Amino acid sequence: MATKVILPLLGQTMEEGTITKWLKNEGDHVENGEPLLEVMTDKANMEVESPASGILRKILAPEETVVPVKEVIAIIGSADEPIDDLIVSVRERAASAGPSRVADRAPAERPAAEPAGGRILASPRARTVAAERGIDIALLAGRGTGPEGRIVEQDVLAFAGQAGAGPKVTPLAGKVAAGIGVDISSVVGTGAGGKVTRDDVLRAGARGPAEPAIGRTIPFSGMRRAVAEAVSRSVRTAPHITLVSEVDMTSCSALREQLSPELQKRHGVRLSLTALIVKAAALAILDHPIVNSSLAEDQIVIHDEVNIGIAVALDDGLVVPVVRGAESKPVHQISEEIGTLAAKARAGNLTREEMQGGTFTVSNLASYGVDVFNPIINPPESAILGVCRIVERPAVVGGQVQTRSMMNLCLSFDHRVMDGVPAARYLARVKEILEAPYLLVV
Repeated sequence: MATKVILPLLGQTMEEGTITKWLKNEGDHVENGEPLLEVMTDKANMEVESPASGILRKILAPEETVVPVKEVIAIIGSADEPIDDLIVSVRERAASAGPSRVADRAPAERPAAEPAGGRILASPRARTVAAERGIDIALLAGRGTGPEGRIVEQDVLAFAGQAGAGPKVTPLAGKVAAGIGVDISSVVGTGAGGKVTRDDVLRAGARGPAEPAIGRTIPFSGMRRAVAEAVSRSVRTAPHITLVSEVDMTSCSALREQLSPELQKRHGVRLSLTALIVKAAALAILDHPIVNSSLAEDQIVIHDEVNIGIAVALDDGLVVPVVRGAESKPVHQISEEIGTLAAKARAGNLTREEMQGGTFTVSNLASYGVDVFNPIINPPESAILGVCRIVERPAVVGGQVQTRSMMNLCLSFDHRVMDGVPAARYLARVKEILEAPYLLVV
């Protein structure tokens, strides 16, 4: 019996997705669980697996089509199974549902121009092997022996043998580059002999969002529209209150400087201040768990996990990958995860699992010179912590005026879930931990 392939719900706020690439053609055999197509959701590109084994008989939603969730996008069946009546039924149902259904949605316009050089067709395995050997995949353009000239693993291995060059990157750097989609050839190495290290790759993948050109018209669609709808819904639904507290980060900054060389030597990780703040935010939740909750109809659910979302800015919006169990992880591991997740986010390679399950969010605008802001809660969470820049200011310490490293923390919370006092107590606890940073490592 033929199987209808529907567009699955790939995120809590997802209402539609754009079919970016079919990985199989009509007439191809597919296996249950095999990647069938790629879909751009409101926050990332994701693979959709085949729900059954058989022949891909009909694709109902071509590439670049915008499709509502749970819409039928293809049919899988046996080679000789009649499916004409099923196709007619699907199209009639879609047409009767109005212009928002897939049958009446025109494919989105393709960009007017491809990036310089075009997209290199290469299998994921080929890219991984190339990254591990420090080979720019673009050097193999036109040499691919796979379908439609796609570069496959054997092509990379053959090129490596011809070039006779040893790897110019560390094995870990190669794997990280392949995982987050960073072109290893563009990364400047700071290791021994100019070798590219993991940190070099993460820095290359952590470039911030580009500013739009003057006079440019930006389509209000895709991720930008999804983010707009999410923040609008959050502000309309949750009464936002923001508390601001000034924190003396002098001791915390000193601790980071003391720990970084040892952590770099032991774990290959450069400790970030964001990691220390995330750890402090997670530990404070253990004392004030109400901020780690969600409002679900007629009950407030206090989560039994502390999963901290990290807001990451992209060219056309933002995503919030999640550090799970942050309260129990050492700061070097949190720092490593934040760096990897942020780089994957900017490369568009986050998985669904990496963006789900957040219970509290941290948004850091320190690098942009921001002193105070009102972060918007990330539904269905009930609070978000905004991090501002550190500034050297005079402060009174022990009756003496000293120059201290001061920073503002801005906590926005849902007033339906908690009142000002419990939110203030939580913020005070975060401040206490950061000003006595030994609490982060005991």
